[in-house]
Amino acid sequence: MGCCGADIAVDGVVDAASTGDFARIEEVLRSGHREDDGSVRYVLSAPDIHCGQCISAIERGLSGLEGVVSARVNLSLKRVTVILDNAERTPAEVLRTLDTLGYRATPVDFGDLEDSPQARQTSRLLKSMAVAGFAAGNIMLLSVSVWSGAEGATRDLFHLISGLIAIPVVTYSGQVFFSSAARALAAGRLNMDVPISLAVILALVMSVYESLTGGAEAYFDAAVTLLFFLLIGRYLDQLMRDHARSAVLGLSKMTARGGTVIAPDGRPAYVPVDEIEPGMTLRVAAGERIPADGTVLKGASDLDRSLVTGESAPVAVAANSGVEAGTLNLTGPLDITVTRKAEESFIAEVMQMMEAAENGRGRYVRIADRMAQIYAPAVHLLALFAFAGWMIATGGDWHASLYTAIAVLIVTCPCALGLAVPVVHVIGAARLFGDGILMKDGSALERLAEADAAIFDKTGTLTTGAPVISDVTIDPDDAPGAKALAAHSIHPASRAIAAFFADVDAADLAEIREAPGHGVEGIWNGRKVRLGRAGWVAEIASGTAGGAVAPGIAFAVEGGALATFALAETLRAGATEAVRALKDAGMPVELLSGDAAPAVETVARIGGIDHWHSGATPSAKIARIRELHADGRRVLMVGDGLNDAPALAAGHVSMAPASASDIGRMAADFVFTRESMDAVPFAHAVAVRAGRLVRQNFGLALIYNCIAVPLAVAGLVTPLVAALAMSGSSIVVIANSMRLARGGKLLPGFKGAQEVPQTSEALA
Repeated sequence: MGCCGADIAVDGVVDAASTGDFARIEEVLRSGHREDDGSVRYVLSAPDIHCGQCISAIERGLSGLEGVVSARVNLSLKRVTVILDNAERTPAEVLRTLDTLGYRATPVDFGDLEDSPQARQTSRLLKSMAVAGFAAGNIMLLSVSVWSGAEGATRDLFHLISGLIAIPVVTYSGQVFFSSAARALAAGRLNMDVPISLAVILALVMSVYESLTGGAEAYFDAAVTLLFFLLIGRYLDQLMRDHARSAVLGLSKMTARGGTVIAPDGRPAYVPVDEIEPGMTLRVAAGERIPADGTVLKGASDLDRSLVTGESAPVAVAANSGVEAGTLNLTGPLDITVTRKAEESFIAEVMQMMEAAENGRGRYVRIADRMAQIYAPAVHLLALFAFAGWMIATGGDWHASLYTAIAVLIVTCPCALGLAVPVVHVIGAARLFGDGILMKDGSALERLAEADAAIFDKTGTLTTGAPVISDVTIDPDDAPGAKALAAHSIHPASRAIAAFFADVDAADLAEIREAPGHGVEGIWNGRKVRLGRAGWVAEIASGTAGGAVAPGIAFAVEGGALATFALAETLRAGATEAVRALKDAGMPVELLSGDAAPAVETVARIGGIDHWHSGATPSAKIARIRELHADGRRVLMVGDGLNDAPALAAGHVSMAPASASDIGRMAADFVFTRESMDAVPFAHAVAVRAGRLVRQNFGLALIYNCIAVPLAVAGLVTPLVAALAMSGSSIVVIANSMRLARGGKLLPGFKGAQEVPQTSEALA
């Protein structure tokens, strides 16, 4: 699959002219990618997507177009992925349809993600929320004076001041809802923003009318307070989108921007990554990332392949070894023959897997959004019915009829409904933050409460990831030389040895050099010393001890005995208890790792995990998650490496430790900063309780509407009382949600973190 922009033309397409935007169509054409079956995939950014109704409107609108094979909306990233049946068909009609629906789309530009429209919208929401909150507090203070009995000129003055505050605030902060409602109405559809906008505008207009005519009541406080509460929920949703976008941005940064290509005449030249073609020869120096998949032509080195396998132990490569884009060359220069273009490399596949997994998650629609699909038209019909009914009952008194309609719109405004979920999310996030767990996704608590199966990665997740020395056979007199060599290498095993000899003074060595793929050597007191692979070190050791070398690395002084170091992993604190707690909660636990079978089996046995799989690649992990999904399971994925990022995105919900790779942390819904694994069952317990509170909040909102709506329709509720009732329902919902913050111990019987000694419980 490759970029096909140069092969797709707009020749003679009338649709292009009808959109009036040739440049945008050409830009979209160039971003198309031809699939193996001849179809073309376009990924478009549509910043105005914000709810489940947007998903259904776009997918229904595009699916009926001629030539559209599929149309999928990614709610998290605010993207539309459209597949057209052939390269001759242009996306002009797709763009025009999206414009008609109110969603202007442009090609995705990874280089501009940090300054994208979504990022600017987040800032705008935060500013709008701050302005509305500040204004609501001040207007409420003025309203208290009116409610306390202020009359005449004093009351009119307070109304005037409230209006001077409310009008610009509603105009500024309400743009988020007004613009969305206007686009929906222009496209001939309704969304939840329509009744919100209508209620706020009518309340503001009637308040202005009452203030100018000396009326006793005004509703500026209701209009501004309603905006403030709803902006809180909208801002939490936007934070989720920002998180998802950051994950993709961080992954794109792991890709090399270019590489050094060796020309046939031997001259090196820097070439941008998108111009690197199969058959070219790349020279990758130590410390550089490999820009494209290939095969080693010349040289030997150690590679950090944690991106691929998640394992921290470097892997030695030599001639004819395969290498992947994004892996880090640690010790020596390599000449590599490119086998695949950068856009078809392993890291590109990881990005595509994350995109596909995010698309699956993007179809998750919140309960409040699903209710809004029938809620918005029902509210309008109810208000219209109330207005018409009272016009008939009062013989054409539009003033009283309009007051009743406004009261219905205000009393039915989905404030409590809108707060039912986000307030619990905020309090739950605060509760988790106090225990060292960061929640990065506004809907993560819902999905974590639904999880009924758990999958763990091994290295860096159930174990600490960094190797430690579990056993050593060395003459104490040789320890200073071993530490000196270890201090001159960035190899993880060398760092483990240096830490093991922390109390030993390093020897003064000369002529220290690193032998790529073998280790480090130098001169100590006139004799050669080596630290590295056992076979290489044994060349200078006395006797034939090399045959008895234990797994790990070795050290020797020329003519001296061979010293060996056995490397091990350390089980993360609380890992066994965390697995047991999840099992007690009814969640089967599996272990998926890219490591070898013996190491994975050992960790599974000590951790109390019955089902485990070794040698698991990123695609294999996703395949296993999809198998469980097909069986009706909702998977909690816990991992840490870049190779786990697609699986973290594919899981129903995901967690990662703070020690995880940047991409792993970005892709996860939760990040726990404490060392103990008890963070996983603790977060699950909080999520389960939060789910109960959300359901209670919806029940309270339903009870409120069952009582308040009939009274409003009957004309027994004035707009002022309706505003108070609406605010009261919100307070009840907030108070109920606060119970999550006051909850007691959520893991009864959990013994907490227990450090596993490195020497006795280390995992070889």
